Amino acid sequence: MQMSHSRVECFNSCPYKYYLRYKQKMEVLPNDDPSNALFLGTALHTGIEKDAETAIQEYYMSYPVIDDRHVNEAIKLEAVIAKARKAVPQGQHEVSIYHKDFIGFIDLLAPAYSETKLGGEYQKLPGVYDLYDFKYSNNVSHYMDSPQLHLYKYFYEQTHPGHHIRNLYFLFVPKVTSKQGKNEPLHTYRKRIQEELAGIEPKLVEVQYEPEKVINYMMDVKHLIECDDFNKNPQFLCKYCDYQDYCQKGKDFMILPSNERRTVGKTTKRKLWIYGAAFSGKTTFLDKAPNPLNLNTDGNIQFVTMPYIPIKDEVTVTGRMTNRKPAWEVFKEAIAELEKKQNDFDTIIVDLLEDTREMCRLYKYDEMGIDHESDAGFGKGWDIIKTEYLSTIRRLFNLDYENIIVVSHEDVSKDITKKNGQNITRIAPNIQDGIANKIAGMVDIVARVVVEDDGSRTLNFKQNEVIFGGGRLKGITKTSIPLDWDALMEVYDEANSGSNTSQKATDAPKKASRKKVEEVSTEDTNEAAEASGEATEAPEAPSEPVDEAPVTVEPNSGEIMEDASEKEDAPAPKVRTRKRRTVED
Repeated sequence: MQMSHSRVECFNSCPYKYYLRYKQKMEVLPNDDPSNALFLGTALHTGIEKDAETAIQEYYMSYPVIDDRHVNEAIKLEAVIAKARKAVPQGQHEVSIYHKDFIGFIDLLAPAYSETKLGGEYQKLPGVYDLYDFKYSNNVSHYMDSPQLHLYKYFYEQTHPGHHIRNLYFLFVPKVTSKQGKNEPLHTYRKRIQEELAGIEPKLVEVQYEPEKVINYMMDVKHLIECDDFNKNPQFLCKYCDYQDYCQKGKDFMILPSNERRTVGKTTKRKLWIYGAAFSGKTTFLDKAPNPLNLNTDGNIQFVTMPYIPIKDEVTVTGRMTNRKPAWEVFKEAIAELEKKQNDFDTIIVDLLEDTREMCRLYKYDEMGIDHESDAGFGKGWDIIKTEYLSTIRRLFNLDYENIIVVSHEDVSKDITKKNGQNITRIAPNIQDGIANKIAGMVDIVARVVVEDDGSRTLNFKQNEVIFGGGRLKGITKTSIPLDWDALMEVYDEANSGSNTSQKATDAPKKASRKKVEEVSTEDTNEAAEASGEATEAPEAPSEPVDEAPVTVEPNSGEIMEDASEKEDAPAPKVRTRKRRTVED
């Protein structure tokens, strides 16, 4: 059975996390924190192999949209990459190790040279190499105890007869982790960052090979294979684990559905997020979707023919009694009814998404007897409302219909301050950033409707870091298409087709892609602890990711926060059958 260092380390740290990651093959929504150890580690590796500009662009494009905090991290990256590149020799990057019992990736394999000059020059030693691994971290002691490099040497020599690894090195690139003061101006904070960066230097540390670490690793693999009970291991680092909410609180909104490969021409389930300026033609465009139903919040339906359900407070009067059903209840009842599949719709549209967020807030305010999230105690109100909202949106995207589409207005009220102090306008959906980033991880495509100078309308995909975009579907080659449903489906199928032909289940993944896909050991959580200022001598997250990409699975219906069966007695929505309306003159 083929294993990796990260996989075994994950098991040793917490068997239950290993179970979720590898046995259940659960993938979670990506961490959208600017200090995400996975994205920063990937950028560092890219920068050392290529250049800082490529690394920073890759880092920026890992997020749906950036803000000043991402620019702060990019400033740090630019400085440390320049120093790190000078600290290592030339060689081959991303060298794969494939053994029947092990898989790994060497960051840098450099030819070894003689220690003394012959003929006035150092001589290259045939078949002899030095091995380097890069760590963007301040926690040196943890890695010096790690078996990682010992495993790389052993299995590389096993798979490359005649090759010998002479020296093992970690390149430790220090992190600047100081935080911006509450009332500290941005330019002052960035000046302070630059001063701290000037005083740090990457450190090259040699590791002495210990065969015992390879033997201990083999024993750990044996225990893993024989394990039947994958018990939880509660610890300090749980608060930084991707699975914390699911493991400790039963919240499943962070769990992604299965990333199944699609066949072009076959009926598929598409999840889309369309946003743009008011009156840019979003709703009219979606009127061309097959058999649509609009869960409409703003009443903007007079120029489209699709049937709709108005999502608003419902007021009924019985005698002297006036009863009000909150809009959020109406929305959830509509989802519960759609879960029954007792209709012939193919496309479900929520228009507008940000209105449902506000409906949820007001509903929970009333339920908890508060006027604002902060009234419920430190972080409690925000967490309750976020869980209620994202769990319901997860139910929406889990509906079994051909197309699930959410619509938003765009927001251009926020600026980003670049490194040189220049302000540029950020364009994003008109919804809270934290919610937007999570929803972007649930959909296949995020696209923006643009009205061009000549009056034509186009659908634009993510082109740069200041325009919100992204989604789980990769391989989109076009940046702009006409605002036409068939044109969108062509892009969708083209991207799907590219994914199908390029994916090979057992092929060696590229290191950059595997870093973005998963992180299975204690590494990511420990980096988060260090960034928060709570790091201890416990191990932290290295930039080295795991070596094998997971396959995601669809959470079963029992994991949904609020089951549809609870709404069986609720009144049916006003529209359940497909019938085009007549547009009034």
